[in-house]
Amino acid sequence: MDMIDAVKAYFDADREQDPDLLTKVFTADAIVHDEGERHLGTSEIQRWWLAAKAKYNHVAEPLETETTGDKVTVRAKVSGDFPNSPLTLNYVFRIKDGKIAEMGVK
Repeated sequence: MDMIDAVKAYFDADREQDPDLLTKVFTADAIVHDEGERHLGTSEIQRWWLAAKAKYNHVAEPLETETTGDKVTVRAKVSGDFPNSPLTLNYVFRIKDGKIAEMGVK
C-alpha cells in the first residue's frame, strides 16, 4: 500500500509499540483528536498514545489510503481489548513539511 512516509512511520511505530519513534513523526505543535479529546504537542500526544495502549492494548492495521493535497485518510482495522473488536476506523492526517501536523480518529 502506498502511503506518505510520515503516515507509514506512524503505523510502523504503533505496531512496534515505540513511543519515541511515534512522536518523531509529528510536528512540535501537532494536534491529535480522539475520543472527544484534543492533545496538543508531542509530549501530550505521547501521553495520549501510551494511555490508549495501556487501556486498550490495540493495534491498527491499515487497509486502504487516500491522499488529497495535505490530507491523508487511512481506513484501518483496529483490534484490541474493547467491545466489538475489531473495528474499522478512519485515521485522518494533515501533513506539513513531511510530518503529521494534525490527526483525528473516527
